[in-house]
Amino acid sequence: MRYLITSALPYINGMKHLGNLVGSMLPADVYARFLRSEGEEVLLICATDEHGTPAEIAALEAGLDVADYCERQHRLQADVYRRFGLSFDHFGRTSAPQNHEVTQRFYLALERNGFIEEKQLLQCYSPDDGRFLPDRYVIGTCPRCGYNAARGDQCENCTCLLEPTELVGPRSAVSGSTVIEFRATDHLFLDLEVLSGRVRSWVESHPEWPRLTTSIALKWLDEGLKNRCITRDLTWGVRVPRPGFQDKVFYVWFDAPIGYVGATKEWSDLRPSDRDWPRWWLDADDVYYVQFMAKDNLPFHTVFWPASILGTGEPWTLPSYIKGFNWLTYYGGKFSTSQKRGVFMDKALEILPPDYWRYFLMAHAPETDDSDFTWELFAATINKDLVGNFGNFVNRTLKLIESRVGRRIPVGGAPGDREARLTGECSEVLGECRQQLRAMEFRKAVSTLRRLWSLGNVYVDERAPWKLLKEDPEQASIVLRTAVNLARVFAVAAWPFIPFTAEAVFEALHLEPEERTAHPSDPRLLTRLGGKRPFDVPPLLFRRIEETEIARLREEYGG
Repeated sequence: MRYLITSALPYINGMKHLGNLVGSMLPADVYARFLRSEGEEVLLICATDEHGTPAEIAALEAGLDVADYCERQHRLQADVYRRFGLSFDHFGRTSAPQNHEVTQRFYLALERNGFIEEKQLLQCYSPDDGRFLPDRYVIGTCPRCGYNAARGDQCENCTCLLEPTELVGPRSAVSGSTVIEFRATDHLFLDLEVLSGRVRSWVESHPEWPRLTTSIALKWLDEGLKNRCITRDLTWGVRVPRPGFQDKVFYVWFDAPIGYVGATKEWSDLRPSDRDWPRWWLDADDVYYVQFMAKDNLPFHTVFWPASILGTGEPWTLPSYIKGFNWLTYYGGKFSTSQKRGVFMDKALEILPPDYWRYFLMAHAPETDDSDFTWELFAATINKDLVGNFGNFVNRTLKLIESRVGRRIPVGGAPGDREARLTGECSEVLGECRQQLRAMEFRKAVSTLRRLWSLGNVYVDERAPWKLLKEDPEQASIVLRTAVNLARVFAVAAWPFIPFTAEAVFEALHLEPEERTAHPSDPRLLTRLGGKRPFDVPPLLFRRIEETEIARLREEYGG
């Protein structure tokens, strides 16, 4: 089995916040890193979502041509994701020619199979803006739940599908003008009514999916699917290969999910001699395809895009598992760029290194319900787990050996009963962590990792090697050698979550590539690093976050 992993495509405008990170990209990276450490063949794909009115408006505000604006933003996003350690095999662009090609192929197959309908549509037109307003740029009050900032395609609050004509008090998201006209224009629709039965059968064939994913998909299907417009009166996007539609482009939500395929083709085209994109996407029966996304993206990935795939009649790879996440809030409210409330990814890296954020976010991942970010909780998690548990164990162990023995692992004699019991405990807990990661149960896996680290601290506190160095040097050597081996196992287990710190430990212990993995059944789990082997003492792995710093950060990022 080969593993194809995609995370929801971040939109091109603006820097993404911590909620965007934990809702798709970070868990996708943790899962991919874990599978790679298990020796699996993995392809991790993502891209910037670059089409649609928001990109045009953002470019206009920046005083740039939309293509130049998207190129600049893609570089900025790719850089911050790299600095966060997101290990994409390729980070592409939906504006790339490969995505245009694949999107048009999808459309032509759907048209050939009779799933495209042409009809006239009343679309919002703003005389003050001098343009048609695609549904995402019409804002008003949701007629279902009363949310006053619902978009013309979907209400973010209750996730129901909408049409702009349904909004109460519609206004332009471009200018705020309430002068809205509805003008007739020809558009193309995907026949979701006919395809809904196939989509339902596919969804119901995956009872193992998270409840969040399945419940949102079935909610849409139970309410009844309506044929969905797939074109827009815009200039920036994938052109529609149909006579009379030369001045229109595909709706961004039609081409964006296809961007996973397009980005894979980008990756393949860079080295066509040894990369074959259809091997992952067409007739790929040996591919297990996992998608990661926040709940607002789930309807499109469980219903809309699968309908497009099924309607082509071609053997495209459908998702095997869709991991949906709830939202990360900031002190109970939404992150806000305009109000400068919450932590955005570029600013996060100015505050602390990436592993602090990666660990906290996965420890509190919004898997079963929304999670709330507060500086108090962030500091408590870092200080207790990374500073007091993992970091303290590694630094105090290696510093003790250096100060009393030198920078070589003590030789010692054969491990005793206590070490044998510890090996069994570590094997069991390490096995649990591996099973939880394979099942994509991230919060459970972090909790289990924390238990693993605690085993080492309990062992060293109980055996007290600083005393044994005076009373029984032979036993002290056994304990310290075991502690160094524990540091290796702890770093290996932590690598998917905190890769930069884990690799610092790997380098300090001078580990070979084959020593950077640890299997629970390895009989040499805690004896693999033998005596007299050199090591270095790394700088302090983590630092405490003090109360004064918490107060300052709360004030600075509170909006």
